[in-house]
Amino acid sequence: PGSHNHAEPMTAQLDRDAHHTIWFFVARGNRIASGGRAMAQFASKGHDVFACLAGTLLEETDRARFDKHWSNSVEAWFPEGRNDPNVMMLRFEIDDAEVWTADPGILGTFKLLTGSK
Repeated sequence: PGSHNHAEPMTAQLDRDAHHTIWFFVARGNRIASGGRAMAQFASKGHDVFACLAGTLLEETDRARFDKHWSNSVEAWFPEGRNDPNVMMLRFEIDDAEVWTADPGILGTFKLLTGSK
C-alpha cells in the first residue's frame, strides 16, 4: 500500500456470504501488514476468468473469523500455530473490481497464440 513494491502471491480465505471481502493470513513483518489501499489480481486455474480488485486492507480483529479460516495449509506457513503473536489476518474490503472472461477452448487458444481476431 502506498508503494511501488511488486505483488506477492497470497492464499485468499473466502466466505460464501461475504461478497465484497477477502481475508489473508500474513506475518506481522510482511510489507502489506500495515494495511491501507491495495490492489489484487486473480487468474483462474483454467485462465478463463481474470480480475483486478481495488480496496482497503485492514487488520481483522474478529477471533472467530481467524479461527474459522485457520487450517493445516495455513499452519504450513506458520509452524508456531494459530497463537503465534507474529500471525495476523488481513481483511481486504473490495470497493472496485473489473472482471474479464476468455474463451478457453481450442478456438480461443488459437486466437491467443496467433494474435488472430
